[in-house]
Amino acid sequence: MTLVTNSAWPPASWRTEAWSVAKPARTSRGGLVACQHHLAAAAGVELLRAGGNAVDAAVATAFALGVVEPWMSGIGGVGFMVAAEAKTGKVTVVDFGPVAPAGLDPARYPLASATAAPSMFGWPAVEDGRNDRGYEAAVVPGAVDGLGLALESLGRKSLAEVLAPAIRLAEIGLPLDWHSALAISLAAADLACDPAAAAIYLPGGLPAVPPTDRPAGALPLGQLAQTLKRIAEAGRRDFYEGELAAGIAADLKAGGSVITAADLAGYRAELREPLVHDYKGVRLHFAGPLSGGPTVIQALDEIGRRLPTLPLGRPDGATFRIYAEALRAAHETRLNELGAGTAGNTTHLSVVDRDGNMVALTVTLLARFGARIVLPSSGILMNNAINWFDPRPGRPNSLLPGRRPLANMCPVVATRDSGPWVALGACGGRKILSAVTQLASMLIDYDLSLDSAFATPRLDASTERVLVDAAMDPEWIAEIDRTLPVEIVPDQVYPSHFAVPSAVMRDEGTGLNSAATHLRSPVAAVLGEEE
Repeated sequence: MTLVTNSAWPPASWRTEAWSVAKPARTSRGGLVACQHHLAAAAGVELLRAGGNAVDAAVATAFALGVVEPWMSGIGGVGFMVAAEAKTGKVTVVDFGPVAPAGLDPARYPLASATAAPSMFGWPAVEDGRNDRGYEAAVVPGAVDGLGLALESLGRKSLAEVLAPAIRLAEIGLPLDWHSALAISLAAADLACDPAAAAIYLPGGLPAVPPTDRPAGALPLGQLAQTLKRIAEAGRRDFYEGELAAGIAADLKAGGSVITAADLAGYRAELREPLVHDYKGVRLHFAGPLSGGPTVIQALDEIGRRLPTLPLGRPDGATFRIYAEALRAAHETRLNELGAGTAGNTTHLSVVDRDGNMVALTVTLLARFGARIVLPSSGILMNNAINWFDPRPGRPNSLLPGRRPLANMCPVVATRDSGPWVALGACGGRKILSAVTQLASMLIDYDLSLDSAFATPRLDASTERVLVDAAMDPEWIAEIDRTLPVEIVPDQVYPSHFAVPSAVMRDEGTGLNSAATHLRSPVAAVLGEEE
């Protein structure tokens, strides 16, 4: 047996943190919000209680996440929403994905020397890390237009109503606790290179940390609250064509970005038909061909072909070997035919309202704190989605002006004849696809509850070695190791070896909703309107 651990000692079976973690799924007749920060979930619940639907709650949650979890997402980012209407069964994709600026010159991103270590995102390194950090790493941000378009097209509430919780949070500032201190510390070296970012996150030149002698406070977020207020008052297009746009364009130009006022004005989020795939009588609705959907579809088709005929019992070692082999093959296809995709710091949220409408929404800055720059006049953290492009010319996902890159974001809504059944997604870069595939199979093939599916240890097959949760049954691990090299790792807060999913589900018979988040994500939560 050729299992690999990070060292010979301690034994692999000891490589888990020394406590038991439980985060049971919640069930309710009312609406539920599952996301990666409890304060953002509360923002979504506020809209549900005020009569909003799942889209209103999802948009409120997303704006709030950009305040309380700024290293993952924000109004300088991009994303995809998949929304399903219970009454009509219609599923709509809101595409606010990344677009490279029209004036981008690929020659500005030459490869570093052959001896340079590959970038953390899987591509060959670029000179000076220009595609990873700084003003030249950013693409046109789509979050404001996309979230606003979703609200106008599919929601009930006004933009001002939906932004109100995020504005209140931004006026208070970033909650300063051990979790935010860790996120800031991990990016501190790069944040220090940008004066506006350093002024916010590195007071006194050092990472902000919570006090030890009194309750933790909050970190002021510069002009972010004023920017959110302006969007609430002037509308989403002000970010692209109005007073805000002028300030954004000026800051970007001053910093060396080639994103222009024309790029901002020309950006349009779009309503699209989903990429639909039938899997054993369940219709899976993905965000489109530039999302992780095609890779999950390929993996599920292979899993479905190899698993026994339904009904099945519970997943076992043979199941997870099939998962690993199918995912490895699907990732090979993605690498060679579509583009490698990247790691990254994304956030995902899932919402169901009391009527059964559902939303799966993934938003991202790409890397931790995106490009690690803050626009001085607006307090906006910018994405570094240039890193989604392959810097090598002539590749399936090569860097070109005006182009949309391949992304690993993979929000999905599953429907049955009775309507929306599950909304699912995850954060974690290329690891997202392994998580979504396994959870979808557990729910469909094995008819597991969200509680059982989320509590089952998973694997990740996005790298050369299959990463297997140390909590998995040793016999199951041995079964996977029969055909693929395995590395046993703990499921922990940092470094995170597995994607962080969230999901909502509706029981077709009882009409009860349930929701779950990743067990070991410390601030992720499910909140409901009836609590």
